[in-house]
Amino acid sequence: MITPEDWYRIPLRPQEQLQASVGALIQRQFAGVDDQPILRRQAEERLLDAAQAGADQGGVVLYLSFLEADGIPLSASLLVSRVHERFDSLDAVAALAGKGAVAPVSLPSAGRAARRRRAERSRESRKLGSEFNDTIVEYFVPVPGPESEESLMLTFSTPMEPIADAMVELFDAIAGTLRWQSRSTGVKGKPE
Repeated sequence: MITPEDWYRIPLRPQEQLQASVGALIQRQFAGVDDQPILRRQAEERLLDAAQAGADQGGVVLYLSFLEADGIPLSASLLVSRVHERFDSLDAVAALAGKGAVAPVSLPSAGRAARRRRAERSRESRKLGSEFNDTIVEYFVPVPGPESEESLMLTFSTPMEPIADAMVELFDAIAGTLRWQSRSTGVKGKPE
């Protein structure tokens, strides 16, 4: 899967890798800022909490957007999770019916999937006093292979409700780059 260059990748497993990636991101974001140790520590704690919450939900990788448009940050995230349940896209659409806009889709290299778009007011948004809903787009993609009992879940999220449609177009473009590695590499059903 290809993400924009300004998206930062945080592996969520093993724990040491998660902590090292968060530490590197905080160091990058606070480079040259030596007079804000409390703010730095708070940012690191929030990021570690968010990454750990993603790992607790079965997440294996978290991506955070640092894209900007005219100096305005375009906040977004992507949590890639493994779901230990096999389904086809129609099963997922039926199971998710009534819980947002759900439809079967075809990803160019990954095949059939289910896509759900919904809006919700997150706990973090409420805490920060935001008046906007988060826009969430989820993809449920069966891992290929006759013996596979797993699916991949891509959860994109943005608090940028006024430009949600443009952000969703970006999410769809990223999801469209998902492809599986060839079986000849010896790693069956591993996303690229």
